[in-house]
Amino acid sequence: MDKLVTALGPAFAAGFAIQQLLEILDPLIEKFAKDWKKIFLGLVSLTFGLILAFGAGIRVLAPLGYAGFDLWDALITALIVSAGTEGINSIMKYLGYAKDNKKDEGERLRGEAEGAAPAARKVVRKKK
Repeated sequence: MDKLVTALGPAFAAGFAIQQLLEILDPLIEKFAKDWKKIFLGLVSLTFGLILAFGAGIRVLAPLGYAGFDLWDALITALIVSAGTEGINSIMKYLGYAKDNKKDEGERLRGEAEGAAPAARKVVRKKK
């Protein structure tokens, strides 16, 4: 999990940078193009996400185990990064849930194995 967090660090930093850029541009857009603000900020965010994904080589899917077409990884990375910190936070939450589920499953299986062991001993004793 630590390797995964380290691998996704650049994407998180890029998302944070885009979020800050939008915070800086927001008052300007509010003043000059209020009706187009949401569309303009979305396009700026996506543009910088694409620049960072393709120009800086940031990838989100590769650290998660995706070994397919790199273009898809770059496009999805651009969309996630353009969402600011929210995109990476969503991925980290998902990974946390997946880790917890694996841990719970491991504990359940261990409990079943421990519960089966005394029953197996009783069967062996009855046969003698």
